[in-house]
This record gives sequence, structure tokens and C-alpha cells, in this order.
Amino acid sequence: MTTDTPESTIRALLAEGKGILAADESFPTIERRFKELGIASNERNRRAYRQLLFKTRGLGESISGAILFDETIRQRTSGGVPMPELLEAQGIVPGIKVDEGTAPLPAFDHEKITQGTDGLRERLAEYRKLGARFTKWRAVIAIGEGIPTEGCIEANAGALALFAALSQEAGMVPIVEPEILMDGDHSIARCEEVATFALKAVFNALSRRRVVLENMLLKTGMVLPGEESRKRPDPATVAEATLRCFRRSVPASVPGIVFLSGGQGAIEATQRLNTICREKGLPWKLTFSFGRALQDPAMKAWKGSRGNVAAAQEALGLRARLNGLAVRGSYEGRMEKAKPSA
Repeated sequence: MTTDTPESTIRALLAEGKGILAADESFPTIERRFKELGIASNERNRRAYRQLLFKTRGLGESISGAILFDETIRQRTSGGVPMPELLEAQGIVPGIKVDEGTAPLPAFDHEKITQGTDGLRERLAEYRKLGARFTKWRAVIAIGEGIPTEGCIEANAGALALFAALSQEAGMVPIVEPEILMDGDHSIARCEEVATFALKAVFNALSRRRVVLENMLLKTGMVLPGEESRKRPDPATVAEATLRCFRRSVPASVPGIVFLSGGQGAIEATQRLNTICREKGLPWKLTFSFGRALQDPAMKAWKGSRGNVAAAQEALGLRARLNGLAVRGSYEGRMEKAKPSA
């Protein structure tokens, strides 16, 4: 597979009926998820888990790229194969999360800034040598009383833009990820308002940094009410609000938008993705970049046991295929109980 240029990497990542597997959980995040299932979060178990994901038979038929964590891109399988090579053998483009997590934004209560710009140019050069062909940086925007502030949105937009410019300088495709958190009881209308404002700020910052929009991807969430909201919109309402937000804030020159799952359940995320992707005549390709909504059934099936690897891979393969169908707008709920193909 040739992914030596940003243009070819973009084409590969946006291949028809495929999406991106986000397997870039930080140490605290994967430790929390492992702990829920009684799995020890040590290097051996983390390697075994990522290896079972990447070795899932036929994964490359529905997954175009995988976002790795720093530890994972440096690991080898139990058979001595570098993880990026394992992915490439499946036709999957290796990518890397390059931000270093969030910290409190000084003077802005309850708001955060993403860290990691220090030394980023040097780290990007190393990651490219290790096999990464695209990058990801996540910013988080919380909704609550008096927040988000313009200062928080502008600070995070600036960091995203610097990351994107440095990634393109290194010859890699940046995935720019401003995530509107689902925490809270805000309405879907409030989420749409914040998402529209934030995306406009991000693209203004990208323009100021002279980022080539044709050689980047946007990763963001669907427009949804807060998790504590009593109103649960149907998929059609979510699709309408999400696409209206994009039309008002995302330039047509951006080749693709990949959805994060952001705490949605696996089936719920697939249903909503399917409805959104049925819209015709959009200037961008739409697909998924799910983490937990792809992995959760597999992790629960695995439970840290070698004897459960096949069941875990079956669970991942099913979710990948169903989301691949959703990208085409051809997913149906009855498929959830379908037996995997031989």
C-alpha cells in the first residue's frame, strides 16, 4: 500500500465504506477501562489487547486507518512484528495521537487547554520514521454555566492550528479534533450553537497558520444534547442539527469529516452515523473514527483472557462491518444479530 504523500493518505483514509479505529487511549484512560473488567493495565496486557485488535481477520475491509498511542507505535507483537507493520499488512494506515492530554486553562475556571506543542516538531519526525502517516490532536470544549468562553475556544483553536501546520510540515495528514463534551444537561440547540462557534474559530485559526485544508481531516462529534438532558432526539433530528452546523462552519475544501463517538453506545452511534451518511450532495466525505463505540464489545468479550481472543475479534469485526455499512447509509438494525461471514 502506497501512502507516501498527504494526498494518497487522504484517499486511503477516506476509502469508500471504511472508517478509522481510534486505539490511542492514554495510560489513565485504558487503565480505567481495564479496571472495570478486572484487567491489569500493564505493558504486556496493553500489547496483547492492541495486537488482538489489529490482527482481527478482515479488519482492513472496513477500517482504513488506526490511531495509535505513543507506547503502541513503539511496540512489537508477540511474534516480533512492529505494530505499524501489522496494520499495513491489513491495508490499514498507521496514525498517531500527538497531543499530551489536557490541563486546566489558567484563569478560566472549569475549562481546559490541550498540551504537547513543546518539542512537537521533533516528535513528529520520529513518529514518521516509526511508520505513522497521519496525526491527531484533541481539544475539549465543555458546556456549562458561563462556558465555554471565547478565550478557551480561541486558545484551543490556536493549539490545533499549530499542531496541524507542524504535521503538514512533517509530511503527515493532521486530524484536527475539537470535541464538544457530552457532559451536562444542555439542549441539542445549545450544543449546535457551541459547535458552530468552535468550528468557525478553528478554521479561522487554521487559515492564519496557512494550513492546507485539502490535506487535513476534521474529527468532531455529532450535535447531541448533554448526557443528563431529559430529551433524547431521534437520529433524524441529530442528523439535521449536525449537518446544519457543518454547512455553516466547515469549508468545502476540507476533504472529509470523521465522527468521534464521544460516549455514545455502540449501536446508538452506528444508528446515528447511518442516518447522517444518507444525506446526499455534501461537499465532504463523512465517516467514523470511533474508539469505545468500536472497541467496547471486543474488550468486554476479551476480559484479559487468551482464550477469549477469537470472541473479541468477532465482536470487533462485526462492529467494524456495521459501521462500514452505516457510512454507505445501508445499515439496518436487524444486522446486529447477524452471524459474521466465514
